[in-house]
Amino acid sequence: MDIIKALEWRYATKKFDSEAIISDEKIEILKNAFNLTASSYGLQPVKLLIVNNKSIQNELVPLSSNQKQVGQASHLCVFCVETTIDEAYIRAFFDRIISINNTPDAVLSPFRSSVISSFESKSDDDIFKWGAKQAYLAMGNMLTVCATQGIDACPMEGFDPEQYDRYFKLNAQGLRSVLVMPIGYRAQDDMFSTMHKVRKPLEDSIIEIK
Repeated sequence: MDIIKALEWRYATKKFDSEAIISDEKIEILKNAFNLTASSYGLQPVKLLIVNNKSIQNELVPLSSNQKQVGQASHLCVFCVETTIDEAYIRAFFDRIISINNTPDAVLSPFRSSVISSFESKSDDDIFKWGAKQAYLAMGNMLTVCATQGIDACPMEGFDPEQYDRYFKLNAQGLRSVLVMPIGYRAQDDMFSTMHKVRKPLEDSIIEIK
C-alpha cells in the first residue's frame, strides 16, 4: 500500500472484529519494526508486551477506562519503559556496538563516559519521563507500520498504568507501563471507519524555510 494512502486509511479504531486474528507472520513484522524504532542515544529503554489472550484482554478492559477495543482486538500491545538506566545497562549497549560493528573501544570510550555521566545526574523521575518519550516514538512508528500492513490500531493513554503494572508484575521486571495499543482488524459496523480524516491544511501545519 502506498504510504500516504495507508496513513489516510488508518484511524483510531473504535470497534474491532474479535474473530479476525493477525497472522504470526505479520506479528513478526511488527516485532521487528518495534525493535528498529529510533531511540535517544540508541539505548532502547522501551519494551513491548504483546498480549494474545482474550481472557486476559477482557480482564484488562476495566483497567482501560472500559474501552472495549482492548478485549476485542486480535492482540494488545503494552509499551513499557525500563525504570533503571544505570552504568551496567549503558555499558551493555556499548558492548553490543563493539560486538556488531567491531568499533574500537577507544573510539567509543568518550561517548560512553558522557552518557553514563548524563544518566548518573538524572533522578528516577527524569529517567522515567525520558523513557516515556521514547515509548511515544515507538508507538508512532508502530502505528505507521501497522497501516502499511493493513492492520488496524488504536493508540491509548486511557488506562490505569499502576493497575497494569500490578497485573503483569512489571515492577518486579524493572518496568512501568506507559501506553497501550490494541491491534487487529476493524469491525464492519464501526461507524468511524467511513469518516473522512480531519486534518489542518498543509499550509497551516508546515513551516518551510528555503
